[in-house]
Amino acid sequence: MLIASWNVNSIRSRLSQITSWIKHTKPDVLCLQETKVVDKDFPLIPFENLGYTVIMNGQKSYNGVAIISKADCTDIKYGFKGELKISDIVNEFDEQKRIISALINGIRIINIYVPNGSSLNSEKFEYKINWLNKLNEYLIQQEKRGEHTCLLGDFNIAPSNNDIYDPNRFVECIMASKIERETLKRILKNRFIDSFRVFEEFSGHWSWWDYRNNSFMLDRGWRIDLIYVSNNLLPRLKSSVIERDQRGNDQPSDHVPVMINIDYDEVFNEFDDEDEDIFEI
Repeated sequence: MLIASWNVNSIRSRLSQITSWIKHTKPDVLCLQETKVVDKDFPLIPFENLGYTVIMNGQKSYNGVAIISKADCTDIKYGFKGELKISDIVNEFDEQKRIISALINGIRIINIYVPNGSSLNSEKFEYKINWLNKLNEYLIQQEKRGEHTCLLGDFNIAPSNNDIYDPNRFVECIMASKIERETLKRILKNRFIDSFRVFEEFSGHWSWWDYRNNSFMLDRGWRIDLIYVSNNLLPRLKSSVIERDQRGNDQPSDHVPVMINIDYDEVFNEFDDEDEDIFEI
């Protein structure tokens, strides 16, 4: 079961690139971020023609998330209110469309687009940390159901120095600050594993290159597009890759797809009990 994530930086601007990639790669699930379109204007037909269903949580010109799936999406949850009690705070955060989740083939897919934060001394950064804290509350509620879970998307945080081309240059900068990393670790706790780091421990692997300063040609990138799997899903993890070539497209997104392969028993639509033991890594 191929599960992918891609910040496309406008679904309508990259539509042909996305559908071409789908035809070639044939993912079972593709989670998109920064779709930048309200739900009624989302281009459904090209994906339906390829045999996919689409659920979305969109916003005009900014943000927006969507899940494109071969299988049916059930128990769909939009925004924080999908797991948390509705309140003024939850409603405030849900004005920005940054979360959507669904059960697909027995796996809870949670697609997120974490705020960038702009700079450490800005109101946007305070919003980012508060948003992450609310995500923590969201995941605590979701965890109670014991679901096999895949948490993925554009996190706008490099988890470690290995995830930045020149970490010394970005000490205590946005997306690499101590508070962002510690907040992320607190959210993940012992619940989620970074799928990419199961297979690759070294630096030099990026998912995002700034449009400015010839960053892609100079390979000055960051790894901020992440796929985390729950401990009970880890034994089924077969691979995790970054599709770097997509950054070389004409007028590309500044991000590329990241993808995992899960060994899934489609016949019985369930996981074997014997595989519930957690890998030691």
